Amino acid sequence: MVKITDVARHAGVSPSTVSYALSGKRPISEETRQRVEEAIRELGYRPHAGARALASSRSNVLALVIPLRAGIHVPVVMQFAVSVVTTARRHDHDVLLLTQEEGDDGLRRVADTALVDALIVMDVQLHDPRLPLLRSLERPSVMIGFPADSEGLTCIDLDFKAAGEACVEHLARLGHRVVALVGSPPEVYVRQTAFAQRVVQGFTAAADRSGLSSSVHPCEASPAAARLVAEQLLREQPALTGVVVHNEPVLEPLIDAFEQLGLRVPGDLSVTAICPDELAESVRVPVSSVALPSAEVGERAVQLLMKKLGGSAVPEATLLPPRLTERASTAPRNA
Repeated sequence: MVKITDVARHAGVSPSTVSYALSGKRPISEETRQRVEEAIRELGYRPHAGARALASSRSNVLALVIPLRAGIHVPVVMQFAVSVVTTARRHDHDVLLLTQEEGDDGLRRVADTALVDALIVMDVQLHDPRLPLLRSLERPSVMIGFPADSEGLTCIDLDFKAAGEACVEHLARLGHRVVALVGSPPEVYVRQTAFAQRVVQGFTAAADRSGLSSSVHPCEASPAAARLVAEQLLREQPALTGVVVHNEPVLEPLIDAFEQLGLRVPGDLSVTAICPDELAESVRVPVSSVALPSAEVGERAVQLLMKKLGGSAVPEATLLPPRLTERASTAPRNA
């Protein structure tokens, strides 16, 4: 059986340093922490969970707060959750999943007990009512999403504003002059969910910079709603040749609706999306898209928490740049 002294010898540090790296009771340098973690992985060392929790006064549990509210696309949310859980396990932590409407009372209930060491909070709103509590908690937290005022918080996410801009700029380069955003369900905007609002900001800003005619259309997540939006767009914007979709469930139904209304993709209408790569690739006409880096965001959120638990400083803001992949759904505008 591998002992803590074996890990210390392999990493070239003292056993007490290994103990500090595991417990977080004292700060150590990032270089030393990495050497200890590498030695633990190479030797397969597994500290006794009960002894470690007792020594560190920690539960080795992270809380992941995911209010599964109306308008949230559950499969994408679960991609984030799976990434958080698998990364936490690599750091010898379990995850407590909170799926109910967790306002201040719910967060305080969890944070005021020994149930969890730290929190990851999703479904962030621009003016999120949980912010004052998160700023005051003694337990570390990371938000997946950016509120309007992120000062004093640790936030990570895709740069959704830049993602909206990237989609419009791609269409503008292809010569499209009239574009539309088919966005999230209306209730997502009513709540001022941060990622949806930032896509609209980026879409509108890029369209204005390029001198494009643009409009924004919230859409319920159903094929029937996609058909109604397609009909509305063709009725109100007959010169429309470019569409950005930020609503995963309606991507394929929307393309089908446009084609049933006589528009070929991409011959008559170019379509881009902000969605997981696997969805963009699986549509009958593979869609040019900005990928949702759910696995990377979840992994890096946990890594930020581990550093905070270890006493290391972390950046307040981590914005991942958008990556647009061109596929068959976009083409130069017909002259």
